[in-house]
Amino acid sequence: MRGLVPLVALLALPTMASAQLFGGGETQRQVAELREQVNQRLEATSSAQFELASQNELLRAEVARLRGQVEVLMHEFEQLRVRQRDFYVDLDDRLRRLENPGGAQASGGGGDPATEAAEYEAALNLLKGGQFREAMLAFEAFTSAHTASAYLPSAFFWAGNAALQAKEVSAAANHFNTVLARWPSDTVAADAMLGLANSQQALGDGRAAQRTLQAVVERYPDSTAAQAARQRLGMR
Repeated sequence: MRGLVPLVALLALPTMASAQLFGGGETQRQVAELREQVNQRLEATSSAQFELASQNELLRAEVARLRGQVEVLMHEFEQLRVRQRDFYVDLDDRLRRLENPGGAQASGGGGDPATEAAEYEAALNLLKGGQFREAMLAFEAFTSAHTASAYLPSAFFWAGNAALQAKEVSAAANHFNTVLARWPSDTVAADAMLGLANSQQALGDGRAAQRTLQAVVERYPDSTAAQAARQRLGMR
């Protein structure tokens, strides 16, 4: 019997060691909880990474959209710069041809020629300086103050150009129409008709603009305005 006791004790050791090692059900529960916590953290990490990746993708898309807008704005700015440059080139060309309209040295209405010339030149300088609204008002004041001036056709013409640049499109059309109605044979008439076409286009009346361009070609075929009208109409 005494020999059996050590043997039983030895057989019990693995069971005791196992119980001590795993701590029974409590240890297994703790291990399960740890596993659950690890899994939850892994899931949370994966979710955060997915959300971050989604946000990065949205940011990339937004950056691409903004770059596209910047490119469009740069293109529009370049077009505006070219149009502005062309306007001033055309303006300088017209000024060289029209600075002394009709060779007039005196007012047809008995006014002071020097005063008329000074006021006319001052309005032109406003226009050349890009002060379009101020130039429009100056030319309008000139046409009211000097109703018999030899500068009058050109003053109405430049008032129309200044008004068009100042986005006073209806006023521009009225000034150009005044030139055409009162001085259809003046040196500014062809350019005034071209300006009227530009005003009609700006007012959204494309058909009227086309008809006016055609009229420029028919009435003033040898003018620079007719050349511009032909280009607009796709004619040679």
